[in-house]
Amino acid sequence: MTPLRKIQDRLEDIIEEIVSGGLFWSEAVSQFEKLFILRVLRESNGNLGQAAKIMGVHRNTLSKKMREYAIRRRPTG
Repeated sequence: MTPLRKIQDRLEDIIEEIVSGGLFWSEAVSQFEKLFILRVLRESNGNLGQAAKIMGVHRNTLSKKMREYAIRRRPTG
């Protein structure tokens, strides 16, 4: 099984839980975005430029999403 197929299978299971649990689309997307951003910020040690590159988004987009979700970058060093 390819890594992409494994991810798709896991996402199918998560989506099943979301739908059967009655979570609305906007809530599911918000939770995913917030957790994704937090994870990438940990990996990049709070470096917004590096985090944006990992995510494949512009740094300004990442900053906007961080404000939207009240995420503060962790201090480096």
